Amino acid sequence: MGADLNQIEVLTRREIEARIAGPIIRAFSEEFGAERTVEIVRKVVVSLARESGEFLKTVAGGDSLEDFGRCLPLWTRGEALRFEVLEQGAKKVSLNVTRCRYAEMYRELGMEDLGSVLSCARDFALVEGFNPRITLTRTRTIMEGGDCCDFRFEIK
Repeated sequence: MGADLNQIEVLTRREIEARIAGPIIRAFSEEFGAERTVEIVRKVVVSLARESGEFLKTVAGGDSLEDFGRCLPLWTRGEALRFEVLEQGAKKVSLNVTRCRYAEMYRELGMEDLGSVLSCARDFALVEGFNPRITLTRTRTIMEGGDCCDFRFEIK
């Protein structure tokens, strides 16, 4: 990830990606089937997210849960996410995302069905790339119709 790319808000980056990837995914789905196409897209997105997590560790200056917590504002730029922190400590961070402009953006683009694979699928792999000892638990997302996204991070 180059320095210039990091100056672009993540929400803007995801919209640019979706406007390119969405039509390509739709075309491949028609030709080769949606299930197989989405499976391949998910693998690529997860791989890229893992690399982003490794890069984020460098940006954060460490791989502790506190280091990760200091990076959370990167995803809120441009009010992309609104969340409430329920718990923040050395061993556990719990937060609920109460507004997700990513989900709103995918809906506006008519790609609500792709939002989960293009955005939400990144979360677990990003954490793994940042520090494999940190586990993420999430039982619901706004993207998939939940009232919030419940992120629970713990370090072993």
